[in-house]
Amino acid sequence: MNLLSIASGSSGNCIYVGNDETNILIDAGISGKKVIEGLSSMDINPEKLNGLLITHEHSDHIKGVGVLARKYNVPIYATAETINAMLRSSSIGRIKEELLNVIDPDVSFMVNDIKVNPFSISHDASNPVGYTFEQEDKKIGLATDLGKYDDYIIKQLTGCNAILIEANHDINMLQVGAYPYILKRRILGDRGHLSNDNSGKLLCSIHHEGLKHIVLGHLSKDNNYPELAFETVKYELQQYKSDILSTCDLVVAKREEPSSFITV
Repeated sequence: MNLLSIASGSSGNCIYVGNDETNILIDAGISGKKVIEGLSSMDINPEKLNGLLITHEHSDHIKGVGVLARKYNVPIYATAETINAMLRSSSIGRIKEELLNVIDPDVSFMVNDIKVNPFSISHDASNPVGYTFEQEDKKIGLATDLGKYDDYIIKQLTGCNAILIEANHDINMLQVGAYPYILKRRILGDRGHLSNDNSGKLLCSIHHEGLKHIVLGHLSKDNNYPELAFETVKYELQQYKSDILSTCDLVVAKREEPSSFITV
């Protein structure tokens, strides 16, 4: 299986998971045009998309959903609450009812030859989910928009060979920054976003010898820097195991362009 971040950040998110037979997008929070350009840059034909999985209905995750659905008849998968909230968005437009597939957290389903495992996440949205993907003995995880993590989240992400995980903000930058108090409280709360420090701690909890690729994503434009996220998570990982990065790659997803193509 392959993992590709087409865009990842507070202004728009779109992730690809697939193989030679199956092409899946997770979220389309950038324009349909940018999604198509990102796929094409990696020689992935957007006409061969097998599914568009939605984590939740916030605009930075659904902006291009309507365009892709209408242009390519891509099946859409999301919880019933997410679908209802998404369809109320003015940016989506009309989507054929037959393209909408309701999923439930903790109930796995197949997209061609890839097993998809949705799991609940703590975020201020309508029944939001993260996903893991399995094929044969390989597993890829996607976990962003996590206000907190617990034993349930750790269990879902255990065994991943590659993971894209949120490192949204530096706590000090957020606390002294210009955001209004109510927004700071939302981001720092249990239904907000995962800080760099907590991202590193979560990674330590799920690390195993088979975890070879870590991608930090969904960075805040105003309360984080790629270098800061990298160094903070690196510190946490090395405190856990000093030579951990000798066997596991750590990178930061780019905000508005495709990042490195990862194969597990």
